[in-house]
Amino acid sequence: MSDDAPALPPSTMHTAVTQYGLQAPHIESSMLQMLAGEVPVALVFNGISHAVMMVTPDDLPALALGFALTEGIIDQPADCYDIQVQPLPGGSTGLPDGIDAVQVTLDIATRCMTRLQTKRRSLSGRTGCGICGVESFVGLDLDCPPLPAPPWLAQVDATTVLHGMQALHANQPLHRQTHSTHAAAWANLAGELLCVMEDVGRHNALDKLIGQLAQADLLGTPGFVLLSSRGSHELVRKCARVGIAALATLSAPTAMGVRMAQLAQLRLWGQCRAPLATLYAPGGIPPA
Repeated sequence: MSDDAPALPPSTMHTAVTQYGLQAPHIESSMLQMLAGEVPVALVFNGISHAVMMVTPDDLPALALGFALTEGIIDQPADCYDIQVQPLPGGSTGLPDGIDAVQVTLDIATRCMTRLQTKRRSLSGRTGCGICGVESFVGLDLDCPPLPAPPWLAQVDATTVLHGMQALHANQPLHRQTHSTHAAAWANLAGELLCVMEDVGRHNALDKLIGQLAQADLLGTPGFVLLSSRGSHELVRKCARVGIAALATLSAPTAMGVRMAQLAQLRLWGQCRAPLATLYAPGGIPPA
């Protein structure tokens, strides 16, 4: 990127606010508050725009790679040959002045692009329920083949997931600044965090994490994902699609999230708030 090229929008920014307290004595104070950045990011595959989502604008190559993997657009990291990130200043995209955007362009294998073009699907991002824009029930893409049971799966127990969740609270610098972001983390079988990604969208945070794991060649290694969110079906499906066998979430899962975990034979923990954690789906743990 040249020196005169537009810079990426910031991941955080200050805004002036006035805070009020309703208990006597009434308090009114003016201050600067840190807010999380949220910008439109377009994902373009082989020159064709596929999805636009609202994203915290950091770790965008990891986000793009993770999205491509978890949405089944590519089968493996090697199917993505190149990723380019292009900031687009406000006013140049048809957006209102002052609202910057980013385009992330991926060069992927021809067979993957051909498959993508056959899908009649229009995505508007994954920061909500995860099914916006789907044209039919078939388009929900809920098929999730059962995961093979790794021999270490039973080690992802209550003690381990609670240890990891406690560590996650201390490893969310963006959330500490803004109080408005989610985190996705990868932990080893001791519950020690190896990688943490943050974003305003829980789906985006997970895609960033999976992209980072793919770049580091850690997919398929022993470990599990921690999320500072509920366990929705879409988050479970994203993990299962790339072979992640265990997931632990801060809040409770949805009923469909549990069913998806059962179908995928993924080990699903929820409501992981010390001293309790709830096992909703045991995963395909092999018999002793």
